[in-house]
Amino acid sequence: MTKFISPLAEPAYFEQALFLYTKYSKFLDDDYALNGLSAYEYFYNLILRTQPFFYVITEGMQVSGFVYLDNIIGDSEKLHSAEITTCFDRRFWGAYTKYCAKIFFDYCFKKYNFVKIKALVYPENFRVKALLKSAGFEKEALLKKETTRKGKLQDIELYSLFNV
Repeated sequence: MTKFISPLAEPAYFEQALFLYTKYSKFLDDDYALNGLSAYEYFYNLILRTQPFFYVITEGMQVSGFVYLDNIIGDSEKLHSAEITTCFDRRFWGAYTKYCAKIFFDYCFKKYNFVKIKALVYPENFRVKALLKSAGFEKEALLKKETTRKGKLQDIELYSLFNV
């Protein structure tokens, strides 16, 4: 049974999620992400900073992926938008990620009443772009030379899902 829970609820969840982060960080991070921290320190701080919006996705005691919301716009009365980041183990790519995306987006729109959820994606990450499009996201913009990766200027595509 698929569950979305805090990675701090069970030490094994944190360790499995950290393993996924280190395995796929090249698809998640730019040159500025770690800022001198170890992967462990960065990931732990990320979880603390984004709580209660950070979830590991589990099947039994196995972490299949993680998802979190960041850069939230709004106030204590109303949340307007958030930026989503996801990461799934390769064994779960495909129909399972689409299933999890539907559950998570429905949950976010119902629980937090967001108007918009957005995703920033490196243009070459065709798997994430396909997942977002299948979930109803629309490409809104191309942010040219938005950051650097491996010392080179990097474009980022912005995709959004609206709750209307």
